[in-house]
Amino acid sequence: MKYCAVICEYNPFHNGHRYQLGEIRRLSGCDGVLCIMSGNFTQRGEAAIFHKYERAAHAVAGGADVVLELPVPFAVSAAEYFARGAVHILASLPCVGELAFGCESGTKEDFLRTARATLDESKQFKAALRENMKDGTSYVRARNAALLAAGADVDEALLTSPNNILGTEYCRAILQAGAAIQPLPIPRVGGGYADTALFKDFSSATALRGAIADGSRKAKKALKSNLPEHVYRAALRATPVPYEKAALAALVAAEEQAVARCPDCAEGLENRLKSMARSTPDYAEMLRKIVSKRYTLSRLRRILAQNFLGVTRETVTEYAQSPLYYKVLAVKSSASEEILRDLSGGAYPVIARKSDYSKLAKAALDCFRTDVRANDLYNVLTGVATNEYETLFV
Repeated sequence: MKYCAVICEYNPFHNGHRYQLGEIRRLSGCDGVLCIMSGNFTQRGEAAIFHKYERAAHAVAGGADVVLELPVPFAVSAAEYFARGAVHILASLPCVGELAFGCESGTKEDFLRTARATLDESKQFKAALRENMKDGTSYVRARNAALLAAGADVDEALLTSPNNILGTEYCRAILQAGAAIQPLPIPRVGGGYADTALFKDFSSATALRGAIADGSRKAKKALKSNLPEHVYRAALRATPVPYEKAALAALVAAEEQAVARCPDCAEGLENRLKSMARSTPDYAEMLRKIVSKRYTLSRLRRILAQNFLGVTRETVTEYAQSPLYYKVLAVKSSASEEILRDLSGGAYPVIARKSDYSKLAKAALDCFRTDVRANDLYNVLTGVATNEYETLFV
């Protein structure tokens, strides 16, 4: 089988995602859709509203064929390593020929041209990049600003809109890996990436998480029109994950040097975070006092999540260059034998049962242990025990 992949979070899986899966099949002509999905913690530095196994089952019931887990060190990283880690895994699978992603604008050629420009190694570009990063600005933001200032042949919208930025990073990672994967941009429908307004059919995941937390009759009505029925039923049972206090407590307990090793931490930000946590022991209020144009809310949340989960700059870099694994969360039961056989044709071991754990090399083993730790912590937060070695057949 030939697969078109999609890198996702499905937090929660909604009508826009179901529409995208349909478009992927229509536009790619693939035999199957392979999702690589964040686990229990997301790129915004938050705990997912449903457990990773439940979200993976929602995806398969909504049209996916198989869902692999994106290892947590990449899942809670900024755009560069979020994309690089996912593509690193996908590029090792000969059965994956395309990578689809949602976008605000742009064609395949636009994304590839812009991605090539980000790989510029000229002295002028490097000098501008260093200058832009002096004040602690993230690498991707500093790099994109340097490109625009230099008048590079890029589409500015692909460096400034949330989904476009990720799409550009996916294409950049494909080019860096020399992967035989073709990008497939698919225009978003409905609410924007961070749009908090609720629409009739295609609201953003941000807005829908807000509606789940709201729980009012009006919110439930919006959820019913925006979520597939199987996800809507789960949303009615959802309870808040008490993650924020735990993340704040972990920050207070950590040494400054440990926080400084978090991938998104820079320029002594660990000292400000630690000091503010002591003086303002409220997660949301503390972050509100620190957030700025330089330090976005998502970046600050990621630092706290990275510290909470023990994710460091050094390990993320190592894992992105090392053989890893395919952790299967859910698979379509009617085609499971063929799908698992296709995955076994990749360069890495398939983790579908506990005995597969012994196949992992050192870096992969360390990475997988971080996934296990993240799963254990999420289980403690939710009070629901799950088996990390489980695979759901849907």
